[in-house]
Amino acid sequence: MSEPATSSSQVSPPPLPEQAATGLPALSLRSKLVLSYLAVALGAIIVLAIAVIAAVYNYYYTAQIRQLQDAAQTYARGVEDFYSYQLGGHWGPFSLRFPVPALLVIVDQNGHQLLCNPPSGFDSHFCADTAIAQTAAQALQGNEVDGHLESGGFKGLYVSVPLYDQSSSNRQLIGALLIAEPEASPQRFLSNVTQAILLAGLLIGVAVIIFSLLLARSLTRPLESLTAAVERMKEGDYSQRVDPPPSQDELGRLAQTFNAMADRIEADVAELRRQDQIRRDMIANIAHDLATPLTAIQGFSEALADEVIQEPAARKETAQLIAREVQRLRRLVADIQHMTLLESGRARLDLAPLDLAVLVDETLAVIEPECTQAGITLHNTIDPRTPPVLADSDRITQVLLNLIDNARRHTPAGGTISVGARRLGRMLEVWIRDTGVGIDPIDLPHIFERFYRADRARSGGRGGSGLGLTIVKAIVTAHGGTVAAESTPGKGTCIRFTLPLAPGQEEQGRPSGPHSGREHRDRSERLLPPSRGYNT
Repeated sequence: MSEPATSSSQVSPPPLPEQAATGLPALSLRSKLVLSYLAVALGAIIVLAIAVIAAVYNYYYTAQIRQLQDAAQTYARGVEDFYSYQLGGHWGPFSLRFPVPALLVIVDQNGHQLLCNPPSGFDSHFCADTAIAQTAAQALQGNEVDGHLESGGFKGLYVSVPLYDQSSSNRQLIGALLIAEPEASPQRFLSNVTQAILLAGLLIGVAVIIFSLLLARSLTRPLESLTAAVERMKEGDYSQRVDPPPSQDELGRLAQTFNAMADRIEADVAELRRQDQIRRDMIANIAHDLATPLTAIQGFSEALADEVIQEPAARKETAQLIAREVQRLRRLVADIQHMTLLESGRARLDLAPLDLAVLVDETLAVIEPECTQAGITLHNTIDPRTPPVLADSDRITQVLLNLIDNARRHTPAGGTISVGARRLGRMLEVWIRDTGVGIDPIDLPHIFERFYRADRARSGGRGGSGLGLTIVKAIVTAHGGTVAAESTPGKGTCIRFTLPLAPGQEEQGRPSGPHSGREHRDRSERLLPPSRGYNT
């Protein structure tokens, strides 16, 4: 039977958008900047050349029309004088004795052609074109007219002006005069202008290329440095940083933002690695904490099953040892479940005004026998007039038991443990201070982490699960407070946490309600054994 075909897990990266669209290699940003600047410069030169050529043509056209207008007015005055004083105010056969332009046409007031002097190179048949007389007759409306004239192969500019009878008082319109010349071509001038524009365009193009290269280099160098740093970060080197350019522009802000992002990523990666190591240690700690009681339970159970232990008293003692180890396992599992519930935010708090001084007295009463046996003195320095807090009494009792029991287990004989409180605004700060062995400064920032133990040999021998202070932090945080630790090795440790004051009862010394007096003492008799997890 043939094996099913397998596909390779490696997939070639898709082409860049520019490559996919054109099939050409993608241009660098520097090339794009140079080309864009060059295109803008060339576009500006082309627009400038068109504007200059148009201006030159307009200048030549305007100048030639103005010359024709001056000539037309001069010829018109001569014709008007000749009509008024030589012809006696009536059109008749006549000829002009002064030089005429290339084309001169005179029509009467009815538009009939009276005189036509063809341009050089044209015979008398040229004047037979009625379009010439019609063009001249446009001035019979009393206005001067100018424009382009094309007739019989002639192309040029014309001006047509009205003629008036100078002998009459009302200046009677008697006809119109048209003069025209071939349009002067500024080709030689335009050729010189074009050469100048091309030379200037070449120089400007070279200058633009040099300028754009320098500018593109200044713009792309930070980007190239940033790209190289990103590439190295992609390979796992999170220590990469870039030197921000001196300018405080977008590139400078981009470099600063990248460095800030790199700092954050490096810190996050370091934290993830640390958390991963904590998880590894947690698994190892759980395995170790479970292995010891399970091994004891297995050994005792096999001894009972094989009837190795015959005496009833010894069998009873063995059964009690098994029960204690089972209780130890249950306590560890309960701590893990409790911590998970608190950190997930699903734990329900029964908040009510709580007299902390009374609660501390009751908690100290629970743990006092063990402290007396260990030679440790307990002190409650909380003022009875301390305002009540808004808290869950069972949860805060658990916090106090954890912290005081931790202090007891790490305070030598002759030491003291004191509990105090003071008001800080709308919060009440509570502290538990001992004169124990203290915590190393290296371990102090981590004591509230899961399964963290500063002294593995010391903590492991005392049955701690490494969850005590983690549960304390979760409970205090759920109440809206904070917890912190300060310690000096060889002198002692102080754990501080804050709780919110009860609303409307800040000035009262003791609360009136179900959480005072006898009920606390009754509840203290039902307290679970303290959690044996001193993280340090």
